[in-house]
Amino acid sequence: MAPPSVVTGPDPVYAVSSVAGQANPSQVVALSIAGSDPSGGAGIQADLKTFAALGAFGTTVITALTAQATTGVTGVHTVPPAFVAEQLETLLADVAVDAVKIGMLAGADVIEVVAAALRGFESLRGISVVLDPVMVSTSGSRLLDEAALEAMRALLPLCSVVTPNVPEAAALLGRAEARDVAELHGQAEALLDAGAPRVLLKGGHLEGPSAVDVWADAAGTHELSAPRVATTNTHGTGCTLSSAIAALRPRHEEWLPAVQAAKDYLTGALRHADDLTIGSGPGPVHHAWQSRWPTRPSDEGAEPKSTDQLRAQGRAVSPTADVRGS
Repeated sequence: MAPPSVVTGPDPVYAVSSVAGQANPSQVVALSIAGSDPSGGAGIQADLKTFAALGAFGTTVITALTAQATTGVTGVHTVPPAFVAEQLETLLADVAVDAVKIGMLAGADVIEVVAAALRGFESLRGISVVLDPVMVSTSGSRLLDEAALEAMRALLPLCSVVTPNVPEAAALLGRAEARDVAELHGQAEALLDAGAPRVLLKGGHLEGPSAVDVWADAAGTHELSAPRVATTNTHGTGCTLSSAIAALRPRHEEWLPAVQAAKDYLTGALRHADDLTIGSGPGPVHHAWQSRWPTRPSDEGAEPKSTDQLRAQGRAVSPTADVRGS
């Protein structure tokens, strides 16, 4: 493989392209196949907010219902696989989608339904499919049994890119977690060898002043770096990044610029996360940070802080892991 290169994102400012043409369609329809989060910070709720923020029309197929808030998950109800299949069949018989994001797939049966759809629906062939493998909880507990993990590994070659965090990559590979960026490169390449066409291995679990992710494809590996943002409000970062990639890829000629633009969007959403006050636990990122939205006053009742003031305070953070963290 070629030696790694480093891509450092600019201060994140993103506007949806209005250029017409094959790589810049005037309309992007994105599909999220994922679970529901009642608190709105992760799952299909985060995906729909991200799609809308980035100019894509969002559609969904729900794979699981969760009882969830910022304080944690208290229950999961898996949608019967036959009904997941019915949702896919009904939607795709009518609506043409340009990109797919796959999130929470709660068991082997559901994973196999999604794999069958990717193989069987002609309308899904040749479009971008982003797999965000949800398999490790905040505490490090594995959420999938061995049969589901094997089914997830078999899903890798059917997708365009997989976006695991450090524990998820380790689970997919059956090895210890990466401890530094050099090991991220090695594990990203190992995932290519396991069948993934492309990999974005997220380094949010690692220490350091920057959040470094590693992109790997047939051309080699690349580091994408952004400043860590000092906030505890990181709920749904993994969902947001993967859905941003799905929304942006149809408007870019190549994968890497789309991934960088998605990372820039997430960095902005993290920088503005403290503008929101949602729940008593780790709150969501601010999906609508680029729109007109009131900022959050300080605890002392002062005027809302500007973005520059927040950055000057160091409130500028790479996601820490929740069930959907990076």
